[in-house]
Amino acid sequence: MIAIYPGSFDPITYGHIDIIKRASLISHKLIVGLLVNPNKKSLFSIDERMEHLASVLKGYKNIEIKYSPRLLVEFAMENKADVIIRGIRSSVIPEYEIQVALANKKMMPDLETLFMFSSPEYLYLSSTIVKEVLFNGGDVSGMVPDEIVKSAYFKLSAEKK
Repeated sequence: MIAIYPGSFDPITYGHIDIIKRASLISHKLIVGLLVNPNKKSLFSIDERMEHLASVLKGYKNIEIKYSPRLLVEFAMENKADVIIRGIRSSVIPEYEIQVALANKKMMPDLETLFMFSSPEYLYLSSTIVKEVLFNGGDVSGMVPDEIVKSAYFKLSAEKK
């Protein structure tokens, strides 16, 4: 089974890493797909996020990291994916996630969506929360890997100059 775990990963959090680790155990190949969400303001460039993903996920044998500016379903077709993995942070699957899964199914009938709930310690965690804490001068260690913490603080200090 080829699975895709899509996201903007701006930045990648321990919540993302939790889902990636667990999804890699149930798929032959897991593609971590960096896709663009035009509704989100990015902290890191595509290249920076690709570098972060490569750094954090090195050592996983069955994980590939790919970028796509296209629709998720087109990305899935290109990569012959069987399953889309979606991480869920609450006990309720948001209506938007269901709509996206059904739209993808309409466009690619053989494509399944698998919802994986975050581990309890990451239920609160999102890239948006990390960015809010960062922009307000808070400490994000414990939310993202150390190399991302350093990169984020460096990026923010450069932007303030």
